[in-house]
Amino acid sequence: MSTDTSWATRVIVVGAGPVGLFLAGELRLGGADVVVLERLSTATTESRASTLHARTVELFDCRGLLDALGEPPREPRGHFGGVPMDLTVPGPYSGQWKVPQTRTEELLHEWAEALGADIRRGWEVRELVQEDGYVEVTADTPDGSRRLRAAYLVACDGEDSTVRRLTGAAFPGTPAGRELLRADIAGIDIPDRRFERREHGLAIAARMPGGVTRVMVHAFGRPVRRRTGPPGFAEVVEVWRRVTGEDLSGGRPVWLNAFGDANQQVERYRHGRVLFAGDAAHRQMPSGGQALNLGLQDAANLGWKLAAVACGRSQEALLDTYDDERHAVGRRVLANIRAQALLLLGRREVEPARALLGELIAAGPTRDHLAAMITGLDIRYPIGGGTHPLLGARLPLGTLSTPDGPVGVAELLRDGRGLLLVADSARAELRWLGKLWSDRVTAVAVLPDTAGPLHGAEGLLVRPDGHVAWAGADPWAATAAIRHWFGRPDHGL
Repeated sequence: MSTDTSWATRVIVVGAGPVGLFLAGELRLGGADVVVLERLSTATTESRASTLHARTVELFDCRGLLDALGEPPREPRGHFGGVPMDLTVPGPYSGQWKVPQTRTEELLHEWAEALGADIRRGWEVRELVQEDGYVEVTADTPDGSRRLRAAYLVACDGEDSTVRRLTGAAFPGTPAGRELLRADIAGIDIPDRRFERREHGLAIAARMPGGVTRVMVHAFGRPVRRRTGPPGFAEVVEVWRRVTGEDLSGGRPVWLNAFGDANQQVERYRHGRVLFAGDAAHRQMPSGGQALNLGLQDAANLGWKLAAVACGRSQEALLDTYDDERHAVGRRVLANIRAQALLLLGRREVEPARALLGELIAAGPTRDHLAAMITGLDIRYPIGGGTHPLLGARLPLGTLSTPDGPVGVAELLRDGRGLLLVADSARAELRWLGKLWSDRVTAVAVLPDTAGPLHGAEGLLVRPDGHVAWAGADPWAATAAIRHWFGRPDHGL
């Protein structure tokens, strides 16, 4: 076994899926060295999740990633537990963006690598040790067993997380009681089905580009199987026939998968120097793409904080805000997915509830509430310190009027720094704060605009993840907020 301390890095990320790669890019933007360890020797070709919601697309815009995505299909239709609903929300990125997970991973891999992330494939973590001041992993690699040491480690290694097992992190919740089979099949010609509830189960079918059809099926009353791998094609054919009466046996399976309605969340997102993000932190039924989007938004919240701590700019207590903020968001998403599972996989007894929900969605306010929740646009962190309507919420991606002309919020956030928006008429002390923290916060003078985000405040502090951390006029309150989120300036204050 080889241990080469020259390989020591500030952060190890375990898992090179979308969450791990997005986190790696965020860490690099914050100036932290990062090594990503991935068990698989090549990128997966499995399609898995294919939906990006509005808040995730906003985050991609804030990092300049949208041009590379081109113009993927956008679908305004969504659902809650299979009950149709419109996911149109205020903002530039309404609806569901249909992007295959393979393309999302490819994009984030290129971005993270271009920023300097060290991505190593074929590294399977076997052991993990936490000591004072570092975390060390032992991994099987193409060159034999190797050790790697870092100041922090983040588990992004999925719902069957090895890191979670090695740390013994508590993972309370309910195991799967019901199961859906999923398959991408070539060479079949069946009608598209959108959450079609039949006498013996639920059937979903959608033709995808390239002539492949994705089917998902659940047979009412069929127990969850104990699995060590994907289901066989014969099993999918048998259950589909039982539910729909159709024969899929003449098709060619491209990808097979099964998932259940398990609902579990790690007790804490931070265990000393080990943190959890994405499916490693929470296991849920992948309803409407919420699992992938929840994980990517975990990464956006954690990346800049961990970079600041690992690089010595902020105290470790900043990492506790990741647990405070994202554990609560995850708990809420898991609760809505649990409700959706009841509506989607229940038998006839859930029909009255489904009918009532359909009426409420059609009435308006319920749809607005559910759409904002599913898309992630209603997330408001418990920042405290005032009553400004944007405090804790995301800063909408509009255009700001500045003395130098209009400028987009997303453009200002591209480099992963904080923003201090200061009214043109604000006190000199507020403008001075921007100079004092100029190495980590971009100060922007903003012209008066009753429709702008500064209405009702002289200054606005925005974190790198786009959430408003302070709003007001008091320079002392602003100083406390900026020091809390961005640490002391190099020359102290």
